[in-house]
Amino acid sequence: MNNLGVHLKLVVVAAIWGLGWPAGRVVATELPPIGSAWIRYVMVIFMFLTYLKWSDQWVLPSKTQWKQVAWIGLFSTFIYQSLFMYGMRYTAAGDASLMITFNPLFTAFLAVLLLGERMTWRLFGGLVLAFVGVAVLFLASPNTDIPEVERWIGNAFIAGAAFSWAASTIIMKRVMTETPEDAKAPLSPLHLTVWSSVIGLLILTPWAGIEALEETWTMPSAEAWGGIVFLAVFSTVLAYVWFANGIRMIGAGPAAFYVYLVPPFGILGGWLLLDEQLGTSLVIAFGLIVGGVLLAQSKQTTTEQAS
Repeated sequence: MNNLGVHLKLVVVAAIWGLGWPAGRVVATELPPIGSAWIRYVMVIFMFLTYLKWSDQWVLPSKTQWKQVAWIGLFSTFIYQSLFMYGMRYTAAGDASLMITFNPLFTAFLAVLLLGERMTWRLFGGLVLAFVGVAVLFLASPNTDIPEVERWIGNAFIAGAAFSWAASTIIMKRVMTETPEDAKAPLSPLHLTVWSSVIGLLILTPWAGIEALEETWTMPSAEAWGGIVFLAVFSTVLAYVWFANGIRMIGAGPAAFYVYLVPPFGILGGWLLLDEQLGTSLVIAFGLIVGGVLLAQSKQTTTEQAS
């Protein structure tokens, strides 16, 4: 009960991240994808840097760490945000919120390829189970008002976004546990997020300029502006700070549990705000994908560990 406030904040974080999917759908259908991501991250960087100054946590990466942070910014901000906005242009918010749950499985798979971790039968089984869930989502989504080909394209973009985030997670694991010779300590998750966001914005800027020359911009509606502000202020800055505080207070494992509440909030948000459809297939897909993630992340048996 001492941490009741923390748990309530984590529920709010899950709701915010879930509602970020319909917000992204609104923004992506009105604005060019790269430009809207650029506007969002201008707001994000201003708020993050203000927070670092206000909380007296201003720490700059070393030269070596800047190189590592640049790779994280490329994957977690530039590539992820680009694929996210392109994906939300084509697919339903509810479908997308389910696709992104593939992130932990992609992270585990990349850890096998790049970090030398073992491929276990649990990880393999989890991947198979989750892919079956994705197949249900592709073939039997209730959001038939969106053309099937468009949904498939959008879902593929979101899957690419999940893979990009997984790649950045692998790099972050190294940066948070290794101390280069020119640094005093590893970078914290907060500083990694802030400085990689700065790098990502720098990479986004020229592409946003090129896009602005090629596409015709119209004045966004109040709903689109509201979506951008929601994604920047609540989904990125506030939710991250609360989630990081939750990890600090109750641990990474218990805090990570709340991430599984994001898809239900995304599906309900799409239904309430965008008139998207509910259906049994979404429940089945959610159960299969999350079941696959839980199976892949479950502890190994004594036999497996000894082999």
